[in-house]
Formats: sequence, structure tokens, C-alpha cells
Amino acid sequence: MKPWAGRFEKDTAGPVEEFTASIAFDTRLYQEDIAGSIAHARALAACGAISSEEGDALAVGLREVQRDIEAGAATFSTSDEDVHTAVERLLAEKVGDLAKKLHTGRSRNDQVALDTRLYVRREAGHLAGLIDDLRGALVDVAEANADVIMPGYTHMQHAQPVLLAHHLLAHFEMLTRDAERLADAARRANVSPLGSGALAGTAYAVDREAVARELGCCGITRNSIDAVSDRDFVMEILASIAITMVHLSRLAEEIVLWASQEFGFVELDDAFATGSSMMPQKKNPDVAELVRGKVGRVVGDLVAVLTVMKGLPLAYNRDMQEDKESLFDAVDTVASCLQVMAPMVRTMKVNAKAMREAAGKGFTTATDVADYLVRKGIPFREAHAAVGRLVLKCVQEGKGFGDLTLDEWKAIAPGVSQDVLNVVSVEASLEARAVPGGTAPARVREAIAAARAMLGRRSGG
Repeated sequence: MKPWAGRFEKDTAGPVEEFTASIAFDTRLYQEDIAGSIAHARALAACGAISSEEGDALAVGLREVQRDIEAGAATFSTSDEDVHTAVERLLAEKVGDLAKKLHTGRSRNDQVALDTRLYVRREAGHLAGLIDDLRGALVDVAEANADVIMPGYTHMQHAQPVLLAHHLLAHFEMLTRDAERLADAARRANVSPLGSGALAGTAYAVDREAVARELGCCGITRNSIDAVSDRDFVMEILASIAITMVHLSRLAEEIVLWASQEFGFVELDDAFATGSSMMPQKKNPDVAELVRGKVGRVVGDLVAVLTVMKGLPLAYNRDMQEDKESLFDAVDTVASCLQVMAPMVRTMKVNAKAMREAAGKGFTTATDVADYLVRKGIPFREAHAAVGRLVLKCVQEGKGFGDLTLDEWKAIAPGVSQDVLNVVSVEASLEARAVPGGTAPARVREAIAAARAMLGRRSGG
């Protein structure tokens, strides 16, 4: 029997039963649902709504239900409608009619809000751990290749030389912000809505603060209407996940480029590449490509929930059931991507020679020459124009900076002398960028050490 069947003379139509049921996907909330139900049973006993013996019996029965679910001994059906109804039915099989008392002073509105909040809290922590693993992989590769020089790019054109470690630590910084966003989302989700009832609050004197403490929440919701109609915490973790996926996609895109014959900067381990069904020579970066492709579905998950929520009046509306599949899909997708990205990054082979050769192409030290002229007293704009003319001359004559004579160097501006040759090397360019956050080798070594320490603090080491 449906928990609301007393008002109705007819059974729900079969197609409606299937259309409205969420049991097919929300069973993954069973842990949170049972934890909230145990806390609620204790709160009912504490305020005298049920006896202490009944509260204890409900808690014991709920733990037995959890063991049955985890052992695969419990079965669910569409007639259960949702995980809340399913848990209550399974509880009735353990404690009989006493199960009917569990829902005293509680609505499925505050129940599902709690379950989803606890799920967000749990998964945010799990995803942050996976992000840390990828961050660790980036630091490992950076440290193992601390002296490798590569071209830095803007507009996908050679710009200035940088250390590979510096480039990889840029991805580390993105992922650090991702982990921080997840922590913020979890913190805001971690309040208990139990006691809010359907929308107006419960008429029973339950100790909402005690319930929150038992569930590990940092507090309670302040407004019962907001408590049951709020899904900001879902949208917030979805936004955090979507941004994380964008960052994973950017890293994946670079790996795809770097693994190509045109770049040849890295070679992927065989375990993280695939071949062609027709072309025997192929080694394709399919893992990175799939990560790059999956960002679309996660951004779609975020947009779906934003669209559901944007026109809903207060308080609860059944539309809000649509948040679960998007939430679960986004969590599963980003987790799977993180799980493959970390070992793929750790095992890829770096071609230091190819990177170093590329770093010397494309006049990547032109800015250093302009800075040299500035130190000779020439305004930067004039220095920029002079070096630009020199680059044009080199392009027209098929030369690089290393092919120029001292007379050709002297011709670009007054005051140029032999010491110009000290600033045009790739190594000199790196050393010159010694500001905090720059690509100078000493600064990058400091950054690697700081990243290691940051990961150690997060892991409790």
C-alpha cells in the first residue's frame, strides 16, 4: 500500500507507477536513508513520541535492513516507488507494525533532502581523494622531469620557453581549486533538514540539533520551507564537477596533442592506449579522448538541474526528483575519468629531447631580447618593434637567432653589444623568470616541494 493511499479510491495506473518511480536509481541513497532514519527514531524516542524500547527496536531493525541490502538479500520493485518506501517496507518485515511509527513527524520532503545532502557530503570527499591522486601524479612527473624544457604556448603558437614541470604544475593548481570547490560544496551541504517536515516544520518536539550532531552535520537548516525546496547544494557540486571535467578535458587535450607524431613530446603506456581495427601501426590516445568527450554529458547534467529548478515555486515539487539521475551520472563520470587519468599521467614517457628542440624554435626568446634593450635604456614599445623587425628579417632569410652575426644584432638598436648573446639562450630565458610563480628552475623546484607538502597536509601525512 502506498503511504498516501488513504485519500485515493483507485490504485495508481501502471504507466504512472513506472513514470513516477525513482527506485531504479535512488537505491544508492540507502545508507544515507537508513542513517537518517536511525537518528530520527532516536529523536522520536527522546521527545516521547515513541518509547525508548521502540526507538531501539527500530534502530536494530534498520541496521538489519542495511546488512540485507549490502548482502544482496533485499529486493526492490517499482511498487516501492522510492528508496524511502523500500526501506520502510523492508523494516516492516523485521519489526512488523512498529515500522509504521518511524515516519511520525517526518515527510519524504525533509527525508530526501537529508539523504541527498549526506550523499553529496560523502561523494565530495571521495572525489577530492581522486583529485589528490591525479595531483600527486602530476607532481611525480614534474619532479622526475624537473630539468626538461619545453615551449610554452599562447594561441597554440610557440611563445616562451618554460619547464615541463612548471606546465604540469599549472594543471596541479587547477585541480587544487577543484578540490577546494568540492570541500566548499560539501560544507554547505552538511546541514540537517530533518524536522522541517513537508514544509512547515514538525509538530513533535524533536531535538534537531542532536539529530544533526548524530549525523555528523555542522548544523541545521534555518527555514523549513527553504529546507525542503533547496537544491543549491546539488547544483553547487554539479558546477564543481563540471569545472573539474573542463580541467580534465584540457589536460587530456594536451596529452592527445603531445602524443601525436607532430609533437612527439610523450608516449602513452600501452595500458592506456588502444589500436586500430584496420591500421596495424596505430597507437591511439583513446583514454584521453574519452575524458575530453565526457565533459559534455557532465555539463549537460548541470544544465539539466539548473533548468529544472529555475521555475519552481516554493516549496517542494515533484520536478525535483529529476536532480538524482543528473547528480549520480556526474559523480560517476568524473570519478571514472579521475581513476584513469592519474595512472595514465604517471606512466607516460616524456621525450625530453623533442621538447627541448621545440623550445628553441619559433623565436621563443624574442621577449628576452626586448627586455635586454629595455635595460639599455630603450622604451619597451620601441624595443618590441625593433625585435619584431629582427624576427621578420630572420623569417625572410630563413634564419634563427643563433644564426645571426654580432653585426646583425648591433643593427637592431643602439647600445647592443656582445652581451646580447647571453640573453637569447633558452636556459637564460628560464633563469630570468625568477619571480614567485615563474618558470625559473629554482622557483619550480620550490613549487614542487610546496605541492608535495600540500598533498601531505591533505592526506594527514
